[in-house]
Amino acid sequence: MIRLIEKRFADYFRHQSETGMGYWIVTAHLKDGRVFKQVMVDSGYLAKVRGYQDIPFLEGDVDHFVVTHDKWTD
Repeated sequence: MIRLIEKRFADYFRHQSETGMGYWIVTAHLKDGRVFKQVMVDSGYLAKVRGYQDIPFLEGDVDHFVVTHDKWTD
C-alpha cells in the first residue's frame, strides 16, 4: 500500500462520495499518459490495482484520479 500524502488528493477525496465504507474505486490517470482502471483507495492509501500484485506506480506519477465506483468482483 502507498500512503497518499499530497494535499490535492486529500482535498479531492474529501469531496467525493465513497464507494463503500472508507474506500473509493477510481481510475488513476498518470502523468505519462497511462491509465489504470479499478484502483482502490482505502483510508488515504493506494491499496490495490485490479490485475496487479503490487501498485505499478507511485503517488508522484499520478496526474489525477476519477472516482468511478466500478464494481470490484474479486
